[in-house]
Formats: sequence, C-alpha cells, structure tokens
Amino acid sequence: MARAQFQKGQKVWVESVGVWSQIEKVLPVWAKGFDEPVRITYDVGLGRDFLATELQLPAEDAAATELGDWRVLRARNKWQDPADCAHHPFPGSYPVVVTDRADWGGWRVPGAEYDRDPTRIEFQSRLIAASPDLMALARELVESVGESPEDAPPESLRLARRARDILRRVADAMGAPAAPASPELPATPPAS
Repeated sequence: MARAQFQKGQKVWVESVGVWSQIEKVLPVWAKGFDEPVRITYDVGLGRDFLATELQLPAEDAAATELGDWRVLRARNKWQDPADCAHHPFPGSYPVVVTDRADWGGWRVPGAEYDRDPTRIEFQSRLIAASPDLMALARELVESVGESPEDAPPESLRLARRARDILRRVADAMGAPAAPASPELPATPPAS
C-alpha cells in the first residue's frame, strides 16, 4: 500500500513546474476493501495534486562548503578599442570573477551588456567575488546567536534568522526523498 513520503508544511521542489513550494495537504486515495490508502497525492497550492515522484526534497549542496578564493581579474576587451570605451571605469578591459585556483571558470558578462552599464557590472563583479566572505559572515552570525539565543538582543535574533534563511536558499539543492515519513493520515478510511 501507499505511504506518505512528505509531510504537511514540508518544503519541496516541484519538478514539472520548476518551483519550490510547501506541502499544504497530504491526500490519501482510499479504495473499498483496503485498510490503507492505495495512492497518496500532495496539494502544494499549484492548482492540481502531485504524486511523490514529481516532488523532491531540498538537500545540502556539497559544493557550498568549499568555495575557495574568488577574485576579480581584468580581461582584455577584444571588441572595442580603449578610445571607444573611455566612459568605462577601466577602459580596454572588463571584469571576470574567477572561482577556480587555475584563474579560469566563474562569471563573465557579454560585451554588449558590459558596455550598456559598466559601473553596474563592475559592482556586480565585486559583489560576486565577496560572496564567499559574506556567506562565512552569515554562518558566524547564525552560530554566534545560536549558542545562546535567549541572551541575544531581538535585532540580533532577527538578523540571525534572516541569515539562516538566506544560507538555506543558497545551500539547498534538489534531492530525492530519503525515506517514507510517517503518514499524517486518518487511522481508518473515510466512510463510503
């Protein structure tokens, strides 16, 4: 017979729609003559019921633990002469955020986009390069407040909760359900 793999309120990835959602209802499908439901569907608030095979649990992304040393390098602007882009912060080059030890791999921007708003792209490159440090700071805040939450000021608690939620969004990846959860179903089938 069917067993519930998810519980009410649980965060799931809905693969067919491509969105994160929460289980609003666990819906057992009963058949006459059976003591347990024959199928279980889940209402996630998207207009139809989903089977467990269409849903995935968030799982910790292993790549989120070792980010390395991200840095901004300058690449030569091959599509414009330095004289044509004198309005750029660094004429003749554009930023490349390198996320690998070998000075390749990471984030680059198309030339037309950089030319449209070079100041914004320069800021984005610095922000992306600082992301591992900001992530470490958020982890430290969550750990620091978590050691004694009853002694932390309300503002620190609020910031730690916000940092924890952001870290979860960053670190959560999709994964298959681990094991069937205890079903939140009525003990007896509904009367027919």
